[in-house]
Amino acid sequence: MAAQIEHILTNQLPQLERLDFWNRIASETFCGLTVDSERETFDAEMWRWSMGDLTMIRPKSPNAVVQRNARIARSGGDRVMLHFQHAGSCLHTQANKIRHLRAGDSILTDSYEDYRVELSHDNDMLVVEMPRGALVERMPNLNDVLSSHRISGETPSSRVLHDFILSLWRQGDQSNADPAWVKGITDVFYNLLAMALTDRNLRVESDARLINRLTALVKARLCDPELRTSRLAEELGVSIRTVQNAFAAIGETPSAYILNKRLHLAADRLVAAPELSVTSVAYESGFNDCSYFTRCFKQKFGVSPTAYRAAH
Repeated sequence: MAAQIEHILTNQLPQLERLDFWNRIASETFCGLTVDSERETFDAEMWRWSMGDLTMIRPKSPNAVVQRNARIARSGGDRVMLHFQHAGSCLHTQANKIRHLRAGDSILTDSYEDYRVELSHDNDMLVVEMPRGALVERMPNLNDVLSSHRISGETPSSRVLHDFILSLWRQGDQSNADPAWVKGITDVFYNLLAMALTDRNLRVESDARLINRLTALVKARLCDPELRTSRLAEELGVSIRTVQNAFAAIGETPSAYILNKRLHLAADRLVAAPELSVTSVAYESGFNDCSYFTRCFKQKFGVSPTAYRAAH
């Protein structure tokens, strides 16, 4: 049976008591969950409700780090959790994989692995915890997709799932709902989530092909100082956001990837071509500003280009 939506606020408590109160609420809702933030400025609110075997929250908070202890989480049963980024952004880490979630993105996490979420300011997230078995019925290969990749908010099925979860929240109190209706609604949720995960698998395959094309293009154009995200998008006939998303899937940004490749190329040239000046190496490696090159090189390798050459 659906339960009444609770609205939990911290602003009625003394400032220094708010974070401790929030941690009690967090661990009461999801076993093993803790929140760390600036105690002196912490202020948050949460809507919490359940429907059938789904437990749902919609927390809004300032910058915070949320962690879940898997050993404690497992005491609550074999469950999985969907984090849906409604607004703001976060960095999600589980099994040594870091995923950047932007508005519309989501990720499915496993109760058998610790995880950590670094929330941005004014974060707004929809979180749904559910029994693993109900999802395995629809996705026998569930373990292959848990925490491995973010689910892009750009796929049609992901947008429909997002809207559906929001619609459940907007319905308000459903404590007197017909049990058959509740079961029907939860079945719809599981089916939509399975579709979003399937689309995610298809998109991962597509992203893998795209990232191979992008990295090949970066390699071919690395010495061109005009090589930027917009140029990559233009040459492959895709949007800038598509290029950014493809690199995000491997934990990079296009500009950081290009810079890193240029710096490694420059380091190789400094050693292989001692007759070239540092300025010539910088220009041949795709930099059009020698001072910028030197700063980036020192930040990357810990020494200046001249010192690097002398040491090798």
